[in-house]
Amino acid sequence: MLKKGDKLPAVTLKDHNNNDVKLSDFVGKPLVVFFYPKDNTQVCTAQACGFRDHFGDFLELDTQVIGISKDSVKSHAKVVEKRKLPFPLLSDTYGQALKAFKVSTYLFGILSARCTFVIDKDGIIQHSFREDLKADYHIKKSLEALSELA
Repeated sequence: MLKKGDKLPAVTLKDHNNNDVKLSDFVGKPLVVFFYPKDNTQVCTAQACGFRDHFGDFLELDTQVIGISKDSVKSHAKVVEKRKLPFPLLSDTYGQALKAFKVSTYLFGILSARCTFVIDKDGIIQHSFREDLKADYHIKKSLEALSELA
C-alpha cells in the first residue's frame, strides 16, 4: 500500500456517468481516495454513506472525495443514484488503480482491501490506512488527517 510521501499515481478511470476521470486533475486541492470491496454490501454501503453524511465537513476543508472499486460503471451509477452520493465512484474493472496504489486484493483478486488515502494539494500522500470492518473509521481518520494539513 502506498504510504506517506508517495506521489498520487497517474490513473484514469471511468466514473459512474462513464466519463474519464484522471486523478491528476484533482492536484491543487486535497483529495481523499477510498477503495472498497463491493457495491451494495453492508459495510461498503455504510462507508459510502458515511462519506456522504460527512461530505459537508470535507467541503469545509476544500477536499474532493472519490470512491473506487472493481464494480462496473453501471453498478456504480445505481449506487450513486440510490444512495444520493455527492461524489464520484470510479470503476477499476481491470485493477489498474489497485496496482498503482498497491492495494491488496483477496478472493483471487476479485475484491480489494478497504483502504483510504489522504492526498495533499500537491498530489503527495499524507496518510494511508486500512480497516476492513469499521466503515466509520475511514471517515474519522480522513477528517483528522485533513485537519492536520489545514
